[in-house]
Parts: sequence; structure tokens; C-alpha cells
Amino acid sequence: MLPLSELKQGSRGRVVSIAAGHGATRRLMEMGLIPGETVEVLSNYFGPVVVRVRGVTFALGRGLASKVLVEVIE
Repeated sequence: MLPLSELKQGSRGRVVSIAAGHGATRRLMEMGLIPGETVEVLSNYFGPVVVRVRGVTFALGRGLASKVLVEVIE
């Protein structure tokens, strides 16, 4: 298990948990980052982490992305 912010570009992971406060957790879940959901990292260089969840692409700040714990899908 590792933070979403550490997944490499092109990698996919399954959300295991969110280690954030109530407000941030709710916001992330509204974006589709719920336990069991698959997330694909489209860009993870400097700056925000760009991901795709359920066909929707969005950017997360590195701090927020570090709160999402995922297991890598090989």
C-alpha cells in the first residue's frame, strides 16, 4: 500500500483507504475516490497529480493525493 502521490505515470491502483479529515475525505469520495475504486495516474511529475477515475480526469494537489492510500494493480 502506498499514497496515490507516489504512483508513477501510467500506473493503476485500487483505493484502499483515505487518511484525511472528514471534509477532505468527503470531497475525495465525491470525486469517485472510494475504497475499491480503480484510479489511473495520467501525470505525476512536479505539481498536481492528474488521475482518471470512472472515465473522469481531474488533478489533485500533492498533499491531498498523499492522503489516498492505494494498492498497485499490476
